[in-house]
Amino acid sequence: MSTPDVIVFDVNETLSDMSPLGEAFAAAGAPEHLAGTWFAGILRDGFAIAAAGGNAAFSEIAQDSLVRLLAESGDAVDDAAAGPIISALKNLGVHPDVVPGVEALRRVAELVTLSNGSASVAEGLLERSGLRGHFTELLSVDDAPAWKPARSAYAYASSETGHPADRMLLVAVHPWDIHGARRAGLRTAWINRTGAQYPGYFSPPDLEAADLVELAGQLTDGTA
Repeated sequence: MSTPDVIVFDVNETLSDMSPLGEAFAAAGAPEHLAGTWFAGILRDGFAIAAAGGNAAFSEIAQDSLVRLLAESGDAVDDAAAGPIISALKNLGVHPDVVPGVEALRRVAELVTLSNGSASVAEGLLERSGLRGHFTELLSVDDAPAWKPARSAYAYASSETGHPADRMLLVAVHPWDIHGARRAGLRTAWINRTGAQYPGYFSPPDLEAADLVELAGQLTDGTA
């Protein structure tokens, strides 16, 4: 595969390590596993709104769904518990491979983000990790017609960067994001940190790597 002009990073889970959210739920008196339920529900409802022709803010869905989820989890959870959990979401760190991986990939192509979350959350994440200066743009579907994986979200990224879709490489841990980007004409790289099996019903990625450092190696040593 030829070297891309732009590498487009998903943010939530691809760059950010969301494991501390379980601790935030536990501190609120709720089961840790609800963190995964919450995030999956945010995505489900965001996708549903996009499929129906709308575009709601990630933060709006996150706040509303969290309050209801905590209320359903039992009387031991205080009404004020949502605040610290939302704060934990906004102040996550990156996975261990992200700093060296991004530093290597910035020598390969221009770097941007494209998140279903807000650009300000991506900004904070990259500032805390010392990586903000490696990214030329932080894009959010808040400014696009719809959430990823809608085709219009990737078209928005292409328009904003000034590069055609086939010169862009989307990097994500989510197969649904890989599928959407492939359908929109982008090349794709699936980061498979857990050794999972890729779903057979989604368009396959062009590249697969265990982490961002390995992906950088593939793009620079000619194995991609």
